[in-house]
Amino acid sequence: MTVLAEILGLTLFPAMMAFAASSDFLTMTIANRVSLILLGGFVLLAALSGMSIAAMASHAGAATVVLGVAFVCFARGWIGGGDAKLAAATALWLGFAHLADYLVYASLLGGALTIVLIELRTLPLPRLFIGREWAERLHRGDGGVPYGIALAAAALIVYPHTEWMRVTGL
Repeated sequence: MTVLAEILGLTLFPAMMAFAASSDFLTMTIANRVSLILLGGFVLLAALSGMSIAAMASHAGAATVVLGVAFVCFARGWIGGGDAKLAAATALWLGFAHLADYLVYASLLGGALTIVLIELRTLPLPRLFIGREWAERLHRGDGGVPYGIALAAAALIVYPHTEWMRVTGL
């Protein structure tokens, strides 16, 4: 594996997950560019690391399955569009080998996040956060859940066990 591939494998995916989580937390949106950067980064890293066409197709298949299911969830209003695209882009990097682990972690973390938000919304907003748009948005009873936080955290839990980390020797 080239030095560039190692740098990409070690930094791009974790950085994009951190950006997606913080963006969703602060704005309740995940920009399309996050998923596009993850897509482009995967293609570049796969090429630089010598991933076979069959393996790339398998990873693309995992992303396609997740995008299909996530689109249904989006259409029903259960998740946001950014969440659906982030989950699919993450599945592209993880492939079928790690998809089940990712989905279990995302579900558990998303459920915990939802419960914490529901409980916090029953309490008065601390004075420190009054007037801060992001805090007031998160505190509103009719506010959504920034599920991108759970998706990104799950991805970061699973990522160290992927082939991307094995080939770097870490």
